[in-house]
Amino acid sequence: MKSILITVEGPIGIGKTSLARELSRAFELQLLEEIVYENPFLGKFYENIAEWSFQLEMFFLCNRYKQLQDIHSKYLQQNQSVVSDYNIFKNTIFSKRTLSDDNLNKYLKIYDILTENLPQAHLVIYLTASIDTVMKRIAMRDRDVERSMDVAYMEHLIADYEEFMDAFEKQHPDIPVIKFDCDHLDFVHKPEDLRYVLERIEPKVKELTAE
Repeated sequence: MKSILITVEGPIGIGKTSLARELSRAFELQLLEEIVYENPFLGKFYENIAEWSFQLEMFFLCNRYKQLQDIHSKYLQQNQSVVSDYNIFKNTIFSKRTLSDDNLNKYLKIYDILTENLPQAHLVIYLTASIDTVMKRIAMRDRDVERSMDVAYMEHLIADYEEFMDAFEKQHPDIPVIKFDCDHLDFVHKPEDLRYVLERIEPKVKELTAE
């Protein structure tokens, strides 16, 4: 069987990590979870985006770079498939929203250098939802650093994801994207919704690992 990398993506609070864990269990995949709340700039960022965005994004980029290097050598090259609760392309989505033009140009140059030879996803799971659903789920998990999150920032982020994913599918027709509308699905609390999601993903996992 061929080893593959599956990434789960979507806005903050939409359920990426929960779904990645379920996929890991269901399909016997190595799980990769991003380092988020260890980021020392996260709380400061939500309080003052302009002031702390560059520090925040550089921390995330360097940590994700190291994680993907490790999963490539320890798992993918050892014929072990991996599911991750992020795709490193998210760095460009967030940075284009938060960084000044000058810092963005510097950041994207570093991003291009670091990601040039990193493993790319064979399958992307994209979770979407309205701002109301996203904010309700963020409130339900009640994490300290997210309590000061700006609703307008989240609205822009959801729109940025939609725009990016539309372009991604056109630019990468060889990478399948499976999209789920989480306004109508709650795979964390409803077993029937989780079954539906897994049943949609399973045929593509089998197809990709059989190649």
